[in-house]
Amino acid sequence: MSAGESRNSRNTPPSLPLTRGGKKRVLVALSGGIDSAVSAYKLIKEGYEVEAAFMKNWSSTRGLKYDECPWLTDRQDALRVAAFLKIPLHTIDFEKEYSATVMNYFFKEYKAGRTPNPDVMCNKEIKFKLLYDWAMKEKFDYLATGHYARIIRHPAETKSRIDTQSGSGTGTRVAQRKSKTGESEFVLQRSVDEFKDQTYFIYNIKTNQLPHILFPIGGMKKISVRTLAKKLKLPNADKKESMGLCFVGKIRLKDFLEQKLKAKRGSIIDTKGNVLGKHEGLHYYTLGQRQGINIGSGGPWYVAKKRLVDNTLVVTNNPKDKLLQIKELEIHSVNWVTPPNLPLSKGGIKLQARYRHQGSLENVTLSPVSISSSRGRPVSGLYKIVFSKPQSAVASGQSLVLYDKDICVGGGVIV
Repeated sequence: MSAGESRNSRNTPPSLPLTRGGKKRVLVALSGGIDSAVSAYKLIKEGYEVEAAFMKNWSSTRGLKYDECPWLTDRQDALRVAAFLKIPLHTIDFEKEYSATVMNYFFKEYKAGRTPNPDVMCNKEIKFKLLYDWAMKEKFDYLATGHYARIIRHPAETKSRIDTQSGSGTGTRVAQRKSKTGESEFVLQRSVDEFKDQTYFIYNIKTNQLPHILFPIGGMKKISVRTLAKKLKLPNADKKESMGLCFVGKIRLKDFLEQKLKAKRGSIIDTKGNVLGKHEGLHYYTLGQRQGINIGSGGPWYVAKKRLVDNTLVVTNNPKDKLLQIKELEIHSVNWVTPPNLPLSKGGIKLQARYRHQGSLENVTLSPVSISSSRGRPVSGLYKIVFSKPQSAVASGQSLVLYDKDICVGGGVIV
């Protein structure tokens, strides 16, 4: 194997039935980027029967920073990679579904004054739902992607410690698990490359999907992936990393939001109530934002609060202002990849969490919140998070993802 291609024996895929002459079939999501291209190459070298899929999710150029069709450029790169690797490429049109789920969510959340994460939603609704279902329907054994993450198979050695109060899946110890059937189970683990780790974006993967998903480069560092791409002379080896909105491209947020959200002028005030200027719409700002406030001297200014009730933006020039600090919050729409133990009588469970990609892992205590419905029945799915120390600029609408050491156990959306 080439440098950077070493495999962790604990990261081996499950032993599923062989098909088509003894080879397991894998559909790899080929985006046109380096990570998915190297993933496809590694799968071929490991003996899988590989086919690729390119997803067309967005074709409009309105609001983009550059007058181009990113999907056409990316598809051309995917076609070149597929031809180079001599594998079939399927182009699947999910544009209608993407608009109905990801983009509608994107605009709805901004309109409500929250800060959405479309990349999380894209993985949840498109890649690990529609594309995964398509792969399974077409009789592939696995769906593979170029995410920096790992799925680890643990032997059934320890007794379950879990009795979940709500959520999906059955209970187990996070580090080593034993199912009701006694078979080995799988957990979602952070990447070897901690800086590039993408478990934050894929915490909505379902427990029963784990045996059917592969992350070929999860055991590599980005520099090794790029080095291997150049060594192989992949046609996209020199392609720069995409930093834009998932499958859309680099956007001018203001122009993009104006497609659906009208400008609504309001006052900008400081924490003492002094009027400092005017804003064009609260949906253009997020908590803790420093750039784009444009109110002149006395700064730098930070967004401290968005008051929807009177369309007022509150700012502060103190980065440690109490309005920016928070120690407790709640999350909803929780998905458990590996459900944790929730002993109500003991006040919750100790975990780690991050509320932004590449943010630091913070110690937290998690416990379920009991809310009565209109019929007086408890409503599940809402959880309280208490940080061990105050956190700054935690935005409503963003995802908070939970970890037990290096295992991603799940996550939810910040209320």
